[in-house]
Amino acid sequence: MDLQDLQEKYGLPEEVTEVLEESGITELYPPQAKAIEKGVLDGRSLTFAIPTAAGKTLVAELCMLKSILEEGGKCLYVVPLRALASEKFEEFKGKYESLGVEVGVATGDYDVSGSKLARYDILVATSEKVDSLLRHKAKWLADLSTVVVFDEIHLINDPGRGPTLEVLAARLRQLNPDLQVLGLSATISNSSSIADWLSAQHVRSEWRPVPLKEGVYLRGDIVFEDLSKREVKTSAKDRVSKLAADTIEQGGGQVLVFVSTRRSTQAAARKAAKKIREYLTKNEKERLKEVAHTIETALGESTETCRKLAKYVRQGTAFHHAGLHHRQRRAVEDAFRENLLKVICATPTLAAGVNLPSQRTVVRDYKRYTPPYGMQPIPVLEYKQMAGRAGRPGYDEYGEAILLADSEAEQDTLMDEYILAEPEEIKSKLASEPALRTHVLGSIASGYVNSLASMLEFIDQTFFAYQYSAERVRSIVEKVLDFLKEEEMISEEGKWLSATQFGVRVSQLYIDPLSGVRLRDGLKNVESEEPSELGLLHLICSTPDMTTLHLRKRDYSDIDAFVADHAEVGEFLIQPPNEFHEPEKYEFYLSEVKTAQLLQAWIEEAPEDQIHERFKVGAGDIRRKVSTAEWLLYAANELAKLFKIKPAYQPLRKLRQRIKYGIKEELLDLASLRGIGRVRARSLHNAGYETLEDLRKVSVEKLARVPHIGSKIAERVRKQVTSDKF
Repeated sequence: MDLQDLQEKYGLPEEVTEVLEESGITELYPPQAKAIEKGVLDGRSLTFAIPTAAGKTLVAELCMLKSILEEGGKCLYVVPLRALASEKFEEFKGKYESLGVEVGVATGDYDVSGSKLARYDILVATSEKVDSLLRHKAKWLADLSTVVVFDEIHLINDPGRGPTLEVLAARLRQLNPDLQVLGLSATISNSSSIADWLSAQHVRSEWRPVPLKEGVYLRGDIVFEDLSKREVKTSAKDRVSKLAADTIEQGGGQVLVFVSTRRSTQAAARKAAKKIREYLTKNEKERLKEVAHTIETALGESTETCRKLAKYVRQGTAFHHAGLHHRQRRAVEDAFRENLLKVICATPTLAAGVNLPSQRTVVRDYKRYTPPYGMQPIPVLEYKQMAGRAGRPGYDEYGEAILLADSEAEQDTLMDEYILAEPEEIKSKLASEPALRTHVLGSIASGYVNSLASMLEFIDQTFFAYQYSAERVRSIVEKVLDFLKEEEMISEEGKWLSATQFGVRVSQLYIDPLSGVRLRDGLKNVESEEPSELGLLHLICSTPDMTTLHLRKRDYSDIDAFVADHAEVGEFLIQPPNEFHEPEKYEFYLSEVKTAQLLQAWIEEAPEDQIHERFKVGAGDIRRKVSTAEWLLYAANELAKLFKIKPAYQPLRKLRQRIKYGIKEELLDLASLRGIGRVRARSLHNAGYETLEDLRKVSVEKLARVPHIGSKIAERVRKQVTSDKF
């Protein structure tokens, strides 16, 4: 189907076809054409299950653009990850701004109604953000009646993100029964069930613009699914390096290598770098030096991980995992897209995130450690997600996905159980108490339900009820309601349910109701004196919203002694359990304290290298902990105001700012300047510039000589401190 057909037969506006032609699109892929024939441009809902890079997003774009340009519609594009939201925002803005289409992005700050977001024609947002907007009764969302796109809708299967995505889809359809819903999915075996649930048309296809060959590597040969064989001949020593070098030698392609652990990504990248650097041109080496510099300076201070990653990048190879700072991950991804980096060794999180195709995908590890069961095979769906990254449209005739085997028996197993296997059916994960706890409260606090009957009526609209029945979850819902009543988050009069002030505020703050209870109870232990820094940090780390650090055996005695010392002087707002009567609870308490110690090291300005080594975390882990801590401190302050716990107000506000920047209290003013983080703020303070007034008196030239500052930062600082804002 060509663009002329889209315009003449299906009414796509002419200006849209012109933009598509400018971007190199002249006709649709077969699955895209089938979706159009199913009436998706006439407002019909659709579940679209096709492989990576087969054009799911374009169909959604066509629907959104037709709705916006012809009907003045408003469209919502829901994604699972912040990184994916940023990617889609930039993509849509770059392509369609010339049509007068306003594109916005929303991912954070869950305590706002987002009324300003109503002005966008296309809003790209995470499912959690949209859910929080519904809790704040954003009227423009309730009025939405055009296109809602759920990207990666198969993540309903994910225990963490799935329940929110599922509840969100059900809630928006309940508010707007005529809503056009597009569910974009990887190829899964029960995509037709999702289509039935959404009352949508269904298109499922294995077609790819770049054909995929899947095979298993064993002792120098790749055996493909059609039983053809190819010998791998390179001088590299280990298997991953051999396959990477072979890819480059065969035509200059790129390779994604998936391994099971962060440590493995670094080891694999180190080995591959020794060989890959031989293939770099002089120009590529020069440009990679710039990328390496960006990576090494991303934190403001160079750490061992920064230096290792920068070293491998200069040699054309990188590692990629959630422990890296987002600027470093972005630099690696951009360099790979520009074909500067030839190999990325990554954990599987990359496969479910940003769009990053390669000529060959190597899945080195098909097992991963799953406590308490030990090493377990990964799901077929996860393998297919990783394999689907192989094949770069416009560059490759075909892509290759390669598993690694150690024996003929393992080779046969991998062929049968992964390459020739169907992905698993996805199943709802809504029927768990933690998942329902937050969504039951949210539904009542927002006024969407007002009784057990209406709650079950809503549950009946979910994918869980489609797969099982609403009655199967009734006992869990009743248990959750009992908890919410006991903790005075909701009240009951006859058959009617309503939220208390406490319940409404917890729902709006978008925290787990159990977190709300922990914060309230801890804050009520504050007496006339201000609570300690450690007490507040442990309080937020005791909530289920904060993922705690793993407690290693060698940590136990040190943290046990630390707890004893600080509990004796009454610093903790939540008292430790008895280690003899409740040993499991006590161990978990110690892991909470260990997490609080990490945050304490951060605000005491401990060097990142020291934090990485002491707590075995990466820069990305620290930032996620910091982001969560900042939000929980804000929530704690809001609840302190609700319950009028005045001695906690100022300590919570100051601690939140210190957590945000990772600084001691004396640097709060300096760190408030844009572009001045913890390292530069400390440099300025050490140079004698302790206040904003000190900075107003110094020349740009003198300021530029301060370590870590330089002329550009100095000029930016000068402009800020002399503005009316300060």
